[in-house]
Amino acid sequence: MKKLAVVLIAIPVLFGCKTGMTWEKVAMDGHRTGATAPSADNVPEALGTIDSAGVYTAPNGTVFVDGSTPKVAGILIGAQPAMASVKEVIAYSTRKMEAHAPESELSNFVADLLRAETEKLVKRKVDVAVSNFGGIRVDMPEGDVLLDDIRSMFPFNNKICYVELPGKDLVALMEQIAQFGPQCVSGVKMVISDKKLESLEVGGKPVDPKKKYGVATVDFLLDGGDNISVARGATKLIITEVIIGRAIEQYIRNLTAEGKAIEYQTDGRVVVK
Repeated sequence: MKKLAVVLIAIPVLFGCKTGMTWEKVAMDGHRTGATAPSADNVPEALGTIDSAGVYTAPNGTVFVDGSTPKVAGILIGAQPAMASVKEVIAYSTRKMEAHAPESELSNFVADLLRAETEKLVKRKVDVAVSNFGGIRVDMPEGDVLLDDIRSMFPFNNKICYVELPGKDLVALMEQIAQFGPQCVSGVKMVISDKKLESLEVGGKPVDPKKKYGVATVDFLLDGGDNISVARGATKLIITEVIIGRAIEQYIRNLTAEGKAIEYQTDGRVVVK
């Protein structure tokens, strides 16, 4: 099955981003060359070939002698041996999944996995998980899923964290999310109206202001990343050494070893009126 290549372009900015970068997702449709995203064993078929004179023959048969196309193709083809290790097929996805607000199959998959993984890591009950849509950089493709797909999906070294929050501070966190825009959540059902939190349930029950809740997140969101401050009001904080992208990669490998495909669903956990 053909894959649509997606290129992430990092753009330096002076203000407004802790990483110093913003990201733009650009779909590459290969209309001039017929090029597609290669796996480890189909580079000539997917990207074409370069001869000793620097002439580029594209997958669709078009020959490029001059200009930037042969130069770019040569760089890309030449880089493939070094990239072979990430071209491993590690899973199969029953359909394409995108990450978009207020909720989506992919964002629910990530948030639910983050909650379950954090609970295993810290050996504590985790009631809620909060991640950010900005941490998911590309879509889950339909069909074969490469290691490269997953590492491109989660390119940041964000560490998994456990935060203990009193109920009143959990409500304040969700009010913050309602104000600035929905994010990836698990364990909650929330209704947002006119950027205000209209209702919130955790585990099917209203939040008890005096109860303490376990919250899974990543270190980027502890103190202001993407306008989220999960650790504000925390009574306990555990920052693990586990990177969320690597945890997801291992989960997907385990899923494949069990003979299961990647698939997920939405469930109405976030409603925006």
